Amino acid sequence: MTTAEEHEVANVTPADLDALEQRLAEVERYLHVDERRGRAEELERLSAESGFWDDAEAARKTMAELSECKSTVSTVDEARTRLSDARAALELAGELSGDDAAELVAEAAASTAALTRSIDAMELSSWFTGEFDHGDAIVTIKPGQGGLEAQDWTFMLFKMYMKYCARRGWKVTINDCPAAEQIGIDRATFTVEGKDAFGMLRAEAGVHRLVRISPTDAKKRRQTTFAMVEVIPVLPDDIDIEVSPDDIRVDVYHASGPGGQGVNTTDSAVRVTHLPTGIVVTCQNERSQIQNKAACMAILKARLYELELEKREEKLDAIRGPKKAAGFGNQIRSYVLYPYQMVKDLRSGVETSNVDSVLEDGDLDPFVVGYHRWATGNAASESEAGDQGHSDVAE
Repeated sequence: MTTAEEHEVANVTPADLDALEQRLAEVERYLHVDERRGRAEELERLSAESGFWDDAEAARKTMAELSECKSTVSTVDEARTRLSDARAALELAGELSGDDAAELVAEAAASTAALTRSIDAMELSSWFTGEFDHGDAIVTIKPGQGGLEAQDWTFMLFKMYMKYCARRGWKVTINDCPAAEQIGIDRATFTVEGKDAFGMLRAEAGVHRLVRISPTDAKKRRQTTFAMVEVIPVLPDDIDIEVSPDDIRVDVYHASGPGGQGVNTTDSAVRVTHLPTGIVVTCQNERSQIQNKAACMAILKARLYELELEKREEKLDAIRGPKKAAGFGNQIRSYVLYPYQMVKDLRSGVETSNVDSVLEDGDLDPFVVGYHRWATGNAASESEAGDQGHSDVAE
């Protein structure tokens, strides 16, 4: 056991468990667990009826809702069991001494750590109230200010997000990732499939700033570089965006991947340009033009939907956050590799000096959770301020 783990074990107290029980009770209220438990029983009865699968699409939606309800209830029940186990182990440890007591305290600490992680995840999920937060996401990374360095920085971010998605067990489909002429990549677009993918990843939307010694500068001078990350939701099947064939231009070309390697030997890569808006989407992951065009159209429709929301509601924040130039003064997070090492989110204040864990290992959860906690707190403060304003007016 490491020193840090020994310290954690020694500090597990009944008060810690009381605090976790209070958090768990709050999460249960946020997630309406009792309602979901009842809904799951209702859906199970419905799914057992004869003729349930006669309408396959309706049945699929019902089973998806049932799975979601059961998953939430199961997660809460498991958390309750961990809390009970931790309390029992800690109480029994107080009646014993020596190695037996130490073993029980260690067991309580392990249950407490697992319980804390579970509650953190449930709290985070409860913050996702947007229409698409629990669905899949389309992520695009583009170079900003910094020339060649920005293209290399774009590739570094791309690799970081690949590691992050792997850590969370999400499926990633790389739609487009062409190599730049000298270093890095021109851009990257990929689709992420998994629980709460869009809700989690929208924390990453914005300008990312890198400060380091330039690997391309013979004089080894410090360089500041920027890249833009955009995150939009994958639209559900029941949202249909009409795109007229006359409004698009389709070009095909030879596919290539990061590092300049050829993906295949045919002109399978597809570029779709939406003429009325100027939106350009490229895909080259699949082996056929037909598949790549289908992927392009899915991304194009998602972007057109986002654009329509912007026009209708006059605020892009609802989906992607404010649109800003990828340059000085607009960054949401800074990654400093020289003269010191630090990754800091400028919105939430979350920071770490372990830059390798972030860039090399994709350990982004502290930043993602920190952002959503910050955003939720801001929303609550604004709501309270609004309520106070209405009260003042009434008086």
